[in-house]
Order: sequence, then structure tokens, then C-alpha cells
Amino acid sequence: MAGSRYAYVRNFELPDPVLPNTYMLVRIDGKGFHRFSNDHNFTKPNDGKALELMNEAARFVMNDLRPEITLAFGESDEYSFLLRPSCTLYKRRSSKLVTHIVSLFTSAYVFNWSKYMDCSLQYPPSFDGRLVIYPSQKEVKDYFAWRQVDTHINNLYNTTFWALVLQGNQTEREAHETLKGTVSSDKNEILYNRFQVNYDKLPAMFRKGTTLAWDARPEKLNEGEGAQEKKPEKVKARLRTLHVDIIGSHFWSESSKQKREVSQLESNEQQPWEDQDRTTDTNSLGFTALKP
Repeated sequence: MAGSRYAYVRNFELPDPVLPNTYMLVRIDGKGFHRFSNDHNFTKPNDGKALELMNEAARFVMNDLRPEITLAFGESDEYSFLLRPSCTLYKRRSSKLVTHIVSLFTSAYVFNWSKYMDCSLQYPPSFDGRLVIYPSQKEVKDYFAWRQVDTHINNLYNTTFWALVLQGNQTEREAHETLKGTVSSDKNEILYNRFQVNYDKLPAMFRKGTTLAWDARPEKLNEGEGAQEKKPEKVKARLRTLHVDIIGSHFWSESSKQKREVSQLESNEQQPWEDQDRTTDTNSLGFTALKP
């Protein structure tokens, strides 16, 4: 930058480098998405296509910033991105990292809108963001557990609420009154006894959110007991889209197995979030994501 007598104004910029060798977590949230979802007629309580659009935007961010972002988790109108401790992007300046990730996500969301949504975009969506640092793997695991617990709590409430409104002929105010003071077991009972809905059989994406993780394990040549793995040389990590439990230890352990969950809503015309690859074979993905 050319020197001039006006260059002194740069002295007013605040330095904002993040502590080195710490995990950085950037979470973005949709701004005014209650109105936005209503104006664009999102399906209640969950719009699968709108959630897939969020996932697509998040995948773009992870691919664009690989290998700095090792893990991501999304629910509703929010997404969280984990940056590895060794990341030196933008010299670890908080403002640069947040604005870049929010900008990438928002532009990808708008760019891919017509690919997923049936209606035209009426006005530009917007997202805000924040960056938090965590000193160890324990806090990182607890953070993602916190977000998935939040997913479950919100989705169970919303699923029961909209069942009362759309199928139980209650007004929104009446539905809120019905659910006031209820706990999870009460909501499950309402869903099952009044609407014959087994909450545990609803699509895992709605109940558990979406986890994005890099998978660099060698692929198997065939199925069955005699399956052989490809040679580990030059294995390119692929980005996995998952709907699995990340609260327990299985996802984070070096060796773990998870079984596929069968959705109550599966049909001949399978939706992307019902793909078996999204709910199985997550062995060591969380463990790998936490490496420096």
C-alpha cells in the first residue's frame, strides 16, 4: 500500500489474532429466518429441501477451505465449522475468518437455491457469524454434543407443535399452551397416541442434524467377509454427509461402528437424506477431525 499522510488511520484498526494452537469454531446463523421461511413457504416442521440447501452451502465452504476445516455440523438455519489448531489462514485473524466463511456460505446458499427449492428467491438471505476458541478436544466434543442436543430438543418440540396444528386442528396459540410444561416423554406420547408417529423412526437428518466430515480411509473393493481394501497410497479424502449420533463416544473413538437407521418415511423415491451412506460406516471420522 502506497504511503501517504493519510496512512495513519490504519493505526485505529484493532488486532484480532486468535490464540495459536487452539481449536477455532465458527458458527453461522440465519438472520430473520422465521420470516424468511414463511415467505418462501418452507414445509413445517422440517423442509428437507431447505436443509439440503444448507448442507450444500456448507459442503462448498468445506471444499473451498480444505484442509483447514475438518468438521461441520448443521441444524435448522445454523452451521458450525471446526478449524484445526494448526490453521494459519489469514494469520488466524478472527474478523477475516468469520467474514470469509459467512460470505462463502451465503453466496453458495444463493447460488444453489434453484437447484433445491421449487420457488424463486424473493429477497437475499443473510447470515451472521461468530468465532469461539476451545483449548482441547474435550470442549470441542462437548460443543458438538451441545448443538446436537439442541437439534433434538427443538425438533421434538416443533414436530409435536406442528402435528397439533396441522393434524390436530389447534391454533398455534393453543398448541403452545398444550405443550407448556411438557417434557420429552410427554411430547413422544402425544405424537404416538394422537398421531401414530414414532419419533425415533423419523428421518435422522431431522432428529440428529447433519455432520460433514472428511473420510480418507481406503475404500473396499467389494462387499462381504473377503472384502479387500485398496492400497492406501494416494487416497484422496472425500467429504461425507452424515446423520449420526455425535454425542456418544462412538463417533469420536479411533475404532467404532454404527448401524444404519431405517426411516419411517422411506419410499421407492428415496430422498438424499435417506441415503444409507449417510448413516453408516463412520469409523474414526470424529477422531480424525480432531487431529492438529
